[in-house]
Amino acid sequence: MAGVGGTVTVGGGTVTTETIRTWREVASTTGPADRAAAEEGVRLAYRLADLPEPGTIVWADSPREGAALAARLTAEGTAGRGVRDAVRTRPWATARRRLLDRLGPAGWAEHWALTGAQLWDGMVMLTERIRTGVTEDRAGSADGLSGAPETSAGAPGASADAAAAEQAVRLVLLDAVLGQHDAAWLAAFDGQEGGEALAGVAAVARAAGWWWPYERAAVVCERPVELHLDEAGRLDRGDGPALAFPDDFALYAWRGMPVPAEFLDELTELTPQRIREEENAELRRVMLEHYGYDRYLKESGAEPMQRDETGVLWRLELEGDEPQVMVEVVNSTPEPDGTHRTYWLRVPPRTRTAREGVAWTFGLEEAEYAPMRQT
Repeated sequence: MAGVGGTVTVGGGTVTTETIRTWREVASTTGPADRAAAEEGVRLAYRLADLPEPGTIVWADSPREGAALAARLTAEGTAGRGVRDAVRTRPWATARRRLLDRLGPAGWAEHWALTGAQLWDGMVMLTERIRTGVTEDRAGSADGLSGAPETSAGAPGASADAAAAEQAVRLVLLDAVLGQHDAAWLAAFDGQEGGEALAGVAAVARAAGWWWPYERAAVVCERPVELHLDEAGRLDRGDGPALAFPDDFALYAWRGMPVPAEFLDELTELTPQRIREEENAELRRVMLEHYGYDRYLKESGAEPMQRDETGVLWRLELEGDEPQVMVEVVNSTPEPDGTHRTYWLRVPPRTRTAREGVAWTFGLEEAEYAPMRQT
C-alpha cells in the first residue's frame, strides 16, 4: 500500500481521501433535499435494475412520515411490490463480489478499513436511533401505520395490538433504502469497478434522505434540518433536539443516550434535590454530568464513607428524611471516545460498603457478589 497526493493503492486499485471526505459530508448534510436530482437518481436506480421507472414519486418530510406513506400506499395497492432488493441489495452484492474477487479477502478488508469502516459505526448508531424513534412513535400513535382503530390501554387485546403495530412498522422500515445514511457502503464502492450499478442509489444519497422503492411508486424523504453529534459520533445536544426533520419528528439525546424532550428543559434549573429525586439511573447520570459531580457533592454536603475495588460509597444526611446513600461506580467498558461512564447507584441507608451496595443492586449479599468483570 502506498499513498501519493491523497491516494492510497490497495490491491491495484486506488482510494482517495477526497472520497471519504465527500461521503462523510453527504452523511451529515442537513437542509432541503435537491428534489430534482433525487428524483432523477430514483429513476436511474430503476433503469439500472432493468425496471420500469416509477409512475409516482411522493415526498415525505421525515422517515416517520415516509414510513406512514409507504404503508398507506402498499395497503391501498397503488404502490405495487417492494423492489428494494432489485435497486439496492443486488447491485450492492454484485459490486462487493467483484471488488472482493479483484482484491482478495485481505485486500477487501484493507479497502473496507480505509473507506466504509471510517463511517460505519456512526451510521449504524444513527440509523438504529432513527428506526427506534420511528417505531416507538408510529407504534404508539392512535392509528399506527394501518389506520386501524386504537384499542384502549388495558382493554383485552391491547398488548397484542401494540405488538402487531410495532411489527408492522418494523416491516415497513425493512423496505427503506437509507439515502445519505448509506454513505459507508457507497464510499467503499465509489470509483470502483462494479460500483456503477449503484450510481442511481448514490445519486439519491447525495441529494436526499431515506426512500422506499416500489413497483409503481417511490417515497423519498427530506434530509434532517438539524444534526448534532459529539466527538464520538453520537447524537448529543443539551438544549434541543439532536436530530430534527422538517415536520415535528425529532430525537433528543445526551451523549448518545435517548432522553425525553421535556427532560432537557430541566437541565438549566437543576438542583441537588431534583437530582436525588430522579429514580431513573440513566437520567440521573445525565443530570449529574450536566450539573457536575464535584459540584453536586459539594452543594449536597455528601461525604465519602468507604472505598473498595467496586467503587466509592457516599452518604448524605437529609433533614426529615432517611439518609441518601449512593455508590459511585465506573463502567469498565469504555465508550466509543475512550472515556468511562460514571454511574451513581442509590442503595439502602443501611449499606456500609461499596461492594455491599453494588451486590444489593443485583439482589445479592456482599459475600455472594464476585463478578468476573464489573460492567
